[in-house]
Order: sequence, then structure tokens, then C-alpha cells
Amino acid sequence: MRGLYIAYPMRLLSMLLLLPATLAAQSSPPGEPPPTGVTAEMIAKGKELFQGAGLCMACHGIDAKGSVGPDLTDTLWLHHNGRYEEIIAQVIRGIPEDESKTGAPMPARGGSALSDEEIRAVAAYVWSLSRRPSSP
Repeated sequence: MRGLYIAYPMRLLSMLLLLPATLAAQSSPPGEPPPTGVTAEMIAKGKELFQGAGLCMACHGIDAKGSVGPDLTDTLWLHHNGRYEEIIAQVIRGIPEDESKTGAPMPARGGSALSDEEIRAVAAYVWSLSRRPSSP
């Protein structure tokens, strides 16, 4: 029983020590205006591609909350700061296994045959997921 009293504060302390790094990795607050050129229609098309031909849902789930790949609906970005241009570049390049923070690689273009324009739409949708206004 005594070990429980020691382990809990140590776990809490380790979580608090990681908090600054976690906050530094977070992107802009929810409700941020879309990047120049990103439209509601583009985001809708990106969602359609994410859930279909883009193959994104195979690893990130239909709701983008993650499974093999990370959750894309929160503000924590593992490989960059979550800027639109960074998301585009990451989807085009992919993530090699040796660079993956989850241990799972992401193939270039998500393993799909999406065009650059379609990738920009998917990136707009993914960008929008972490910028939704918080629920009350």
C-alpha cells in the first residue's frame, strides 16, 4: 500500500514535467481563421478524400481520432506545428518509420494516388480538425 502513495505523486510529477513540452508542441487555438485560399468547399472535399480515395481513414480512423496513426482532432502535433503548409508537406513526403513518433510509418501521399490539389484539400480538412471551436 505504501508504494501506491509514492508512485502516484511521482507519476503526477512526471506528467507536470512533460506539460511544457506538450504545450510547446500544440498549435494555434481552436477557432483560428483558415489559411489564405482554404475554403469551406475545399475542407468538405478534403473530408470526402480523407474518408475515401486518400486512404487516410485506414490509419487515422473515420473520425480522425487515430488508431494506427495519431489523433488528428486535437492540438498536439507530433512532427511539426500543425500549420497548413506543414501538413501538405508531411502528406506528400510521408513519415519514414525511423522518424515516426508512434512507430508506424506513413507512406508518401498516404499510399494513395491523390493529386497535389487533392492533397491540399485533405490538408485543409486535417488542418480544420484541430481548429474547431471548443464545445461548451
